[in-house]
This record gives sequence, C-alpha cells and structure tokens, in this order.
Amino acid sequence: MELVFFKSDGWETWELEHEPVIPEQMPVLVDSDLRFDDGPASPRPLVAVNQWLRELPLNGCPEPGSWGVYARAVRDWAVFLRDHGIGLFDQRDALKSGLSAYAVHRGCGPLDARLAATTWNQHVSILSLLYRWAVAEGYTDAEPFTYRQATVFFADVVTRRPVNQAVRRVPKPHVTIKYLEDDFAELFVRGLRGLGPDGEDEQFRGRELARNGAVGRFTLDTGLRSQEFTYYLAVELPPLPPVPTRLPVPLPVPSGIAKGRKFRTTWVPYDTLAELHRYRDLDRALAADGSSWRPPERWGPPLVVTEADQWGGRINGRRLSWQDLRASERRRLVAPDGGSMLLAVRSDGGPFTAWPTVFSRTADRIRERFEPRFPHVFPHRTRHTFSMQTLARLVSGYYQQAARLVKDTDADAGLTLYLAKADPLMVLRDLLGHSSCLTTEKYLRRLDMTRIFRDAYEQAGRDYGLISDAEAELEADAEFDEDDI
Repeated sequence: MELVFFKSDGWETWELEHEPVIPEQMPVLVDSDLRFDDGPASPRPLVAVNQWLRELPLNGCPEPGSWGVYARAVRDWAVFLRDHGIGLFDQRDALKSGLSAYAVHRGCGPLDARLAATTWNQHVSILSLLYRWAVAEGYTDAEPFTYRQATVFFADVVTRRPVNQAVRRVPKPHVTIKYLEDDFAELFVRGLRGLGPDGEDEQFRGRELARNGAVGRFTLDTGLRSQEFTYYLAVELPPLPPVPTRLPVPLPVPSGIAKGRKFRTTWVPYDTLAELHRYRDLDRALAADGSSWRPPERWGPPLVVTEADQWGGRINGRRLSWQDLRASERRRLVAPDGGSMLLAVRSDGGPFTAWPTVFSRTADRIRERFEPRFPHVFPHRTRHTFSMQTLARLVSGYYQQAARLVKDTDADAGLTLYLAKADPLMVLRDLLGHSSCLTTEKYLRRLDMTRIFRDAYEQAGRDYGLISDAEAELEADAEFDEDDI
C-alpha cells in the first residue's frame, strides 16, 4: 500500500474540467496495484478512507502536518490486517482478533515495529475516529474497539465519557513534563545573553546574543508555542506604552501560526516588550535593513511587502492581513527595507528559526560551566515555565493588586476588570489558548499545580501574620493530605 501526497501542479493536463477540490499536501492511500476498485460496483475500503482523510479539516484537524500522521496510522493498520486475511471493514469478530494480534505486534513484536505506549495510544485514537466515522457514514457496522464508561469530575459538574479499552497505561504525566524554577529561568535568560549567573560577562563570544536574550525572555513571559514565537513578525509587536506599567501588555497571537488556527490574546510584561523593541530597532535593523536576502527557490517565490503596519501590508501588490499567513508563507516575506519580516533574523537579514538548537546549546553551556543540575531546555519547556509563573502570580494576587493600582489611574479599564474579577484558571486558560478550564487544570496538574496553591497559602499567612511558619506547614499538610482521601 502506497502513501502519496496530493499536489495540484499541472492539473490542467489531467483532462479535468475543474481543478480538484482536494487540499494541497492531502495524503492519499493507494493499493499497490494502483486501483481503487475491483469493478464498477466494488469500491475498495481505501475509497472511504481517502474520503475520511479529505474531511479531516472539517473534523477538528486543520493542520497539514497532522494529516500524514493520521494516514500512516491507518495505512499500517490496513496493511497488517491485509497480511492476515482480514478486511479493513470486516466483521467485528475478525476485527477484534486482528486488533489483539496488532497490539501484540506493536507492543513486543520486531524492534522496528514496536510503538511506545503514548504512540500506540495515539494510533488507537486515530483508528477509533476512523471507525466511528465509517459507522456513521454507513461504510461498516462494526469496529474493533470496546469502551467502558468513566466518570469525570470538574468543580460541581459530573460527566461520563467513553474510554477505549485498547489504550495502554502510561507513566503519570507529571513525570515527563517539566518547567524551570524561577532561579533557573533567570539563569537561562542570562545564558542566552552571554552572561554568567551573577549577570556579569562570562567572556562568551556567541553570535546574536541580543536577539537570543530578547526572544528567550519573550518566550518565557508570553507562553507562546515554538511555531508562534518563531514566526512572529517584527511589525506585529504591539506598541510600547508611553510609561512603564505593572500590568502586562496584551499580545495578539495570529491565527495563522496558532495551534488549531485559533486566534487568542496573551500578554507580555512591559520590560520584556521594551527589550524586544530595542532589539528590533537596533540589532535587528543593522542586520535586516538593506539586506539582499531572498527566500531559496525550494520555499517558493518571495512575497515582497510594502506599506506594512502592525495589522497587514501589501504583499506582491495586494493588501493582506498578517492574521491568516501561515508559517511557510511568513518565512518568505521580504520587508520593504530588505531582509526577512520575522522578528528574529540572522546576521544577513534572513529568517532565524533554529531555536531548539540555541536553547539546547545554552542549557549545555550552563550545565558545563555553572550548574551541573541544569536541565535540558526545549522550546515547549518555556511555555510550561510561563504557565507555572503566571499561575503563581494569579493565585498570590499579584495581578489583582496591580489591577487595583491601575484602576486608580484610569488605565486599561478592560484588562483591569478582567484581572480583578476572573478566576485564575480562566485567565490562564485564555492566555494559553485552551478550549476549556478542564484542559488547563489537567495540564497544570502535570506541572505540579498543588505546589502553587501550597506556597500561596503559606505566604499569605506569613504576610498578614495570620499563622506562623510552623503552623502554616502543619495546616497546609493537613489541607492537601485530604486530596488523597
């Protein structure tokens, strides 16, 4: 069975009246004999599978990068069933037998066939989506999976949801998801700037230290995902407020580079935004202004920008919004004064995207020179760090206090009201772009949310003289021990 990706180049020569309504890079599964049926009235199951793949953008999977993952999971399952004489939409007993053998094959079969528990669970989820769709569309009346009902509690709401029995148990999520404590986060930013733990020059002669430090702090203070901060445009930065403020500045996250293409607004502290403006107006300008950089041919033709502002510009003569531009299009943008339009650029003015390498090498240098306990740092760890730092401030009341101060000066009344009234989980949900508070709560529990509330509980007691350190420790232990009852 072959997996190919659709491209419409040259469709005019295919003897078609209209261009096919198939998205670019949509995966297509084809049997090895290159046929889709065994006669006019005998379509093969892959016809249904390809229809399901084409409908992925309508069913919650708009990202082209995910389509191939879905297609490969179905292809591997279909090939395994075919090799054992079972059809993709066979009878339920045959499918269950095939699933049992497939689980063994993927769990303890040949080395090149084994899947980690998390990957296996992803494949199970994909296949269950396919079979539920196929049953609803009338392609089959059977699926290989068995479900049990689980009860989910959130606040005062109790719901029941099906749980696929084929999934494997995995380690507790908090074992695998990490974040940087405050001192390590500061050490990391100083390392990106070429500074030692004390903030002094460590005689490190790395390149683009101003860029690395500014963007590194930006990621830690905004919670942006890797694609979001990598492909953020220099002109999209919000203007710097005329005077410093204790309240963060709203930061729009364009839908074109956000996960699931969902627009949201996060925030950025004044000092971090000021540092980004200094980098953009000085170091970045020296590299990009007048640059002759053009995107390589393999990326596609350059997209030349004129009349650019914070919200859009003319791209090859046509006025467009930055909002909907995707990462592959953003890296092809050529600024009016030359160079890339991305916020982070190389010394030649071209786009810089190798942030995993920069973060990894900085962490390695810190570990070798200063702190052997310093962890490996990858871009998403900065998002986890933002989540924990922001929750700590929300729970401790820092932002509420700042909001009350700002309210007295009549500045940004909307954000003031939001911070003063909203539940911390709701605020963090909006900043991270989660669809519900339940998602945010589950995410935070993997990061050790209990510690945040414990620390805030103890600190409030000390600050207001309500309880001593020893009493706080005992009472907090008693409170949180009840979670296990």
